[in-house]
Amino acid sequence: MVTLNGRQPTAAVPWAANYARRLVTTDVLVLIWVIFGVQIAWFGLDSAGVAVSGSIADLAIGYTTVSLAIIAAWLVVLALYDTRDNRYVGTGSAEYRRIVDASIRLFAFVAIVAYVFKIDLARGYIFIAFPLGTLVLMFSRWIWRQWLNAQRQGGRYSAKVLLVGSTSSVAHLALELARHPEEGYRVVAACVPEGAIGDTVAGTSIPIVGRIPDALRALNSSDADTVAVTSSEELGAQAVRELSWGLEGGRQHLIVAPSLTQINGPRIHTRPVAGLPLIHVEMPRYEGSTHFMKRAFDLVGSAALITVLSPVLIVIALAVKLTSAGPVFYRQERIGQNGEPFLMLKFRSMRVNADDELAALLVQQGTSDKPLFKVENDPRVTSIGHFLRKHSLDEFPQLFNVLQGSMSLVGPRPQRAGEVAMYDDAARRRLLLKPGMSGLWQVGGRSSLAWEDAIRLDLYYVENWSITGDMVILWRTIKAVLQPGSDAH
Repeated sequence: MVTLNGRQPTAAVPWAANYARRLVTTDVLVLIWVIFGVQIAWFGLDSAGVAVSGSIADLAIGYTTVSLAIIAAWLVVLALYDTRDNRYVGTGSAEYRRIVDASIRLFAFVAIVAYVFKIDLARGYIFIAFPLGTLVLMFSRWIWRQWLNAQRQGGRYSAKVLLVGSTSSVAHLALELARHPEEGYRVVAACVPEGAIGDTVAGTSIPIVGRIPDALRALNSSDADTVAVTSSEELGAQAVRELSWGLEGGRQHLIVAPSLTQINGPRIHTRPVAGLPLIHVEMPRYEGSTHFMKRAFDLVGSAALITVLSPVLIVIALAVKLTSAGPVFYRQERIGQNGEPFLMLKFRSMRVNADDELAALLVQQGTSDKPLFKVENDPRVTSIGHFLRKHSLDEFPQLFNVLQGSMSLVGPRPQRAGEVAMYDDAARRRLLLKPGMSGLWQVGGRSSLAWEDAIRLDLYYVENWSITGDMVILWRTIKAVLQPGSDAH
């Protein structure tokens, strides 16, 4: 059989099919373990029966049959909801959300069938099996995601992308995709309006394999399976349509990359209007009910953490007091929401009057004119201070800042007035939210972050804040505190 573009049809992306088979195997094992585990825990090893009443006759079936039927139905629903589709696996929340949606609908279907056919299912069996099965399914997918991310860091199990567009837009998209290999896109070549074939796109290592009209030929010669179209005067609507006609369905894919970056998925909505896929972008709001929820989350969270961690706080306070002369706490002015200064509280990790030595140390290492003031091998840090700073234990007193309202549990990095003075207009948007005890900067590199990366992460947070995102960051913060890397000092 030959397709309209004259090529023989080929199989789907090999890595996707291989990974999907592994997920199927794991899903089957998880559901067998959970469903039959709940059955045995609830009924014991004895065979229990389910009474089914009907207008014709009554019959009884065993719970083993019910369990097998639920497992089979659950697997079918997971397939119908594309929970193993390569568009969703490995990154973002869509994979988990589809698992939850599929499980809830299956639960509702079972409840309706049991009611209509008067099937007397044990409530405990049902109400334990479905939530537990959903949680274990998501946990197994999370484990697979860690493996997949490691593979993608090495360039495997990723879509091979050919970028098509202007040189500047191609370079920008290539750099953004290179920042996040775990997203599953590996750029292998580019078609741009200028530049010699065989050269690389400026600022990248991406080879130029042709001009924009050569995209289909270049797709095959570069062994790419995905075309990502960026902005270019040579790429009109008709040119993009003709490019899509030449792609093989099921194996080759088309991505249209708009000039939007650092915007989270929930803010983006696509609406087809008159054959045009219009992208609606919701503007972030910095007041109202959502921020009342954030304040409530901060109040409850900080109060609970202070209560739970009070023994740890006392031990740290004693360690600071007994190992160096001076006060237990250190107060420093930082710039908060809307540019308002506040006193940030920390456990003292340096000797007394350490601030007076800062300017000379910065001049000595040649960084006095740079933001994110950091002193390498800081001689002012006390013996216990090295440990406290590495594990972020010196920041625990900021829970009282959160309780008082000058900080948040999660937010942009709190910075000094001297650093804020170096902000440009974009960086000043960091001040729209309260600074946080933790944030994307805390889990994304800490002391190793360059100024531009720190600003980028903070602006992303400010533009895309959500309660769910805060909880994810706090979970990642726990890992960063317990297992600090070489970038923590």
